[in-house]
Amino acid sequence: MAKRIRVTQVIVPPEHTRDHVIKKACRISGIRPEDVRNTEIVRQSLDARKKGDIKYTYTIDLIIPSNVSCHEKDPRVSKVTPIQYDPQATGQEEMTVPIAVIGSGPAGLFCAYLLALYGYRPVVFERGKRVEERLADVEKFWKDGRLDPDSNVQFGEGGAGTFSDGKLNTTVKDRMGRNRFVLETFVRFGAPKDILYVSRPHIGTDILCSIISNMREEIIRYGGSFMFSAAVSDIEIKDNRVAALVTETGEKMETSAAVFAIGHSARDTFAMLRDRGVSMVPKPFAVGFRVEHPQAEINTSQYGEDADLSLFPPASYKLTYRASNGRSVYSFCMCPGGYVVNASSEEEYTAVNGMSYFARDGKNANSAILVSVTPEDFPDPSDPLSGVAFQRELEKKAFSAGKGKIPQQRFGAFQQDPSISGPDPDQSKEGAPFASCTKGGAVFTDIRDVLPDAVREAFVEGMHAFSKKIRDFDRDDVILSAVESRSSSPVCIKRNELYESNISGLYPCGEGAGYAGGITSAAIDGLKTAESLMSRFAPCADDSEERIKRSDIHES
Repeated sequence: MAKRIRVTQVIVPPEHTRDHVIKKACRISGIRPEDVRNTEIVRQSLDARKKGDIKYTYTIDLIIPSNVSCHEKDPRVSKVTPIQYDPQATGQEEMTVPIAVIGSGPAGLFCAYLLALYGYRPVVFERGKRVEERLADVEKFWKDGRLDPDSNVQFGEGGAGTFSDGKLNTTVKDRMGRNRFVLETFVRFGAPKDILYVSRPHIGTDILCSIISNMREEIIRYGGSFMFSAAVSDIEIKDNRVAALVTETGEKMETSAAVFAIGHSARDTFAMLRDRGVSMVPKPFAVGFRVEHPQAEINTSQYGEDADLSLFPPASYKLTYRASNGRSVYSFCMCPGGYVVNASSEEEYTAVNGMSYFARDGKNANSAILVSVTPEDFPDPSDPLSGVAFQRELEKKAFSAGKGKIPQQRFGAFQQDPSISGPDPDQSKEGAPFASCTKGGAVFTDIRDVLPDAVREAFVEGMHAFSKKIRDFDRDDVILSAVESRSSSPVCIKRNELYESNISGLYPCGEGAGYAGGITSAAIDGLKTAESLMSRFAPCADDSEERIKRSDIHES
């Protein structure tokens, strides 16, 4: 028999090895290295608060024989039993027709994955294309500006998070082991193993795309199926219960239940659900600009001028501020070594986002600097989709300013008389300000009028406040790109404690429904929704033997 001893606060210098970590954990715990059968790093974080004395801090589990003693009175040492995610299929209601999952972003994909593992054979409807084809469509849009409204940065297999920094951190409490299961699943399908323990795990667009493809093939192998280029345009309701889905092409499929994991940009689907009587309300969110700084200067600010950057990842930041007018100002989706991308999904509306590849080796850092808005800012607070109208108003202005390209402006010009803005200086000249890293084409112009006055004022105030935390954050040559309007869903589709809306059999799920904020939290919400369905419905009758095998998949 063996037991697992967890040792926290194992502090080591930047130039360390795994053996250094294990030996120090042994000294803290009083366990002899020769008694350690195995080890597992639980967490790794970087403490750069003291620029001249940067340290790594680890939490590590030492697996030792049950008869070996340790310093259990030390607060850094404890015996632990890992949480094992173990959902149960207890439902009794028979499925005469399949469960449908609408949307294949993280929420829909993980919902379908769990259902497939337990023998429910879900059918996934995706308005866009497979991730491989979607990549080609997005690259084409960035090159020639021709937008495919159903295959772009927002829509298609993998969801909007596919073209982001691929962050996997979450503030969701993980008492059931769901977060660990999500990370283990990513590793199983191609992610690097260090995402299981680094404090701010990230994958990047390049690796995430292959993971999504691998998950799809596994879902199909376990009896699920996918319908691509199949936007759900309507639902049929009988006796206040979802009976069937109708696609844009007129195809109809009866369903036992429908999980709407549609993402935060499915504006036409929001409208259809509202018109069919699904209860929803507008919700607060935030808008602003993407801001770019040279990554080298962010590294220096965070690590110090003399730091050996080969020992550290590209530096990131997280900033918050309360403006004098009461609005929250904060950084969002910070992309070290990343790119500002045209993330539009509707003709003649421009929205931007940030993305990074796994290496994070671009010259610039970018982040959204956002300002909070509430339904009181929207045209008609009583309309559930008034937040959508507010987004479109900003995106229309951004499109007009950039004439279809990403409109940009230097922060110094943004604060002053817009007439002095003009084209960006010639980057080839000596002493010219740093250049933007964009995908989708950009043009320097005046963007002062894109945001409402109160939002713009809070944004400027926040930029100056952040310069007290990161030196020269508000320098004049910082690049602003308009407009960051899709930080989260503008609506909340109401659901009960069983994850079901006021229409029986309709399950709002993930970020688009207003219940998540990022890849991992959306995936977790997908798992919770699948668990609710598993407590209601019995799996397919002819799948019980295979289901037993699949229930242990997280152990492989």
